[in-house]
Amino acid sequence: MSLEISGITKAYGGLVVLHDVSMTVGTDALVGLIGPNGAGKSTLFAVVSGFTRPTAGTVRFEGRSLDRLAPSARVRLGLARTFQVPREFQHLTVLENLCAAAPRQSGERLWTLCVRPGRVRAEEEAIHQRARGWLEFLNLARVADARAGTLSGGQKKLLELGRVLMLEPRMVLLDEPFAGVNPVLIGEIAERIGELHRRGIGFVIVEHHLQALSALVKDLYVMDRGAILAQGSPQAVLADHAVREAYMGGVA
Repeated sequence: MSLEISGITKAYGGLVVLHDVSMTVGTDALVGLIGPNGAGKSTLFAVVSGFTRPTAGTVRFEGRSLDRLAPSARVRLGLARTFQVPREFQHLTVLENLCAAAPRQSGERLWTLCVRPGRVRAEEEAIHQRARGWLEFLNLARVADARAGTLSGGQKKLLELGRVLMLEPRMVLLDEPFAGVNPVLIGEIAERIGELHRRGIGFVIVEHHLQALSALVKDLYVMDRGAILAQGSPQAVLADHAVREAYMGGVA
């Protein structure tokens, strides 16, 4: 099974941001997506996750077309994403942020809340237990009761990942998980991603920290000016002359 991106083009008037982008990524993949600023990486994520409609092209996930599906429907199919700037509920606790992300909560419906309070309480307890499990996994248990807005940049990245994990995804689009994060937490985030991949979750990761990314992923795609420029192992891609020219200005 795979994520299939076929001929995606996105234009804003006369400005073409994505031009005929195609890539196929297995749902068990661990893939990086790099490129200079303005290459179209975040726009591609927005198209794949349903926040932006393409001008042309199609997206399929596990054999099903996503073209007419809203972001929430894509999440229910197992395709989730994070954002470059974390979007936590700042005034809720870390634990409450994870619990709020859990889908299909009976307590969100007034009828169930009034008629079946026992069911709602049992479900909420199960959600709390699952959230606490993910906080332990992400090494955030010690700040479970802290307000999310007080976390460091790296902790907020881990919290963002935890909220996505509450959605039970099969594939996650990660947008710059290492940006603004200190080196110790970069290593910790990378370890958690690697472990989640071993548990069967696929990842496509946009990131500018090439050293950390190339040590983590098995395959790299490079975008430049809205198109795929190269694809292959991190070592081969980063040694490619065209990639060095486009992404690093030819610097060795």
